[in-house]
Amino acid sequence: MVNTQIRQLTSTEYYGMMESGIIREGERVELISGQIFTMAAKGTRHTLSTRKLFKQLLALIGDRADVQSQDPITLPNNSEPEPDLVIARLRSDNYVNSHPSPADIILVIEVADSSIKFDREIKAPLYAAAGIGEYWIVNLIDNYLEIYRQPEGSLYTSIQIITPPRSVSLPQYTDIMLDINDFFPASKT
Repeated sequence: MVNTQIRQLTSTEYYGMMESGIIREGERVELISGQIFTMAAKGTRHTLSTRKLFKQLLALIGDRADVQSQDPITLPNNSEPEPDLVIARLRSDNYVNSHPSPADIILVIEVADSSIKFDREIKAPLYAAAGIGEYWIVNLIDNYLEIYRQPEGSLYTSIQIITPPRSVSLPQYTDIMLDINDFFPASKT
């Protein structure tokens, strides 16, 4: 029997692959625990939900925090995921020197339809282990919001399901309420 192991990439090697063209510009991949994963294709409901939520967050948060859409964050264990949305603390360098890291991150949001299993089983433990205090999954399959809080190890000890029509406040910004009805675009009839 042959004993094989997966070779883990470092973040430096991952970015070197991009610079050398091994990973092509615009290729939808992300580094998770030293492994390169192809990102799920985005359907129209996913795209619309992400876009609407991004616009809503920008309008409500203003200049109180940095709102990023589908940009990398840097996590321990050689991970550079690209969540659908991130709310990060403002930094004087505007993140020119590095991507947001756990100390910068207020909230990570994934919009999920075909990626729901990956977002729950791979990304939730990854974010919890990194100490991300709050993680949301906009579940487009069941049309509800999953809120993950209180990370301990690689688990979130609090999971809350919020169904429309309700509002939810942002972590650290209890004065900002989001109408979750706006997260779920109607399906074609």
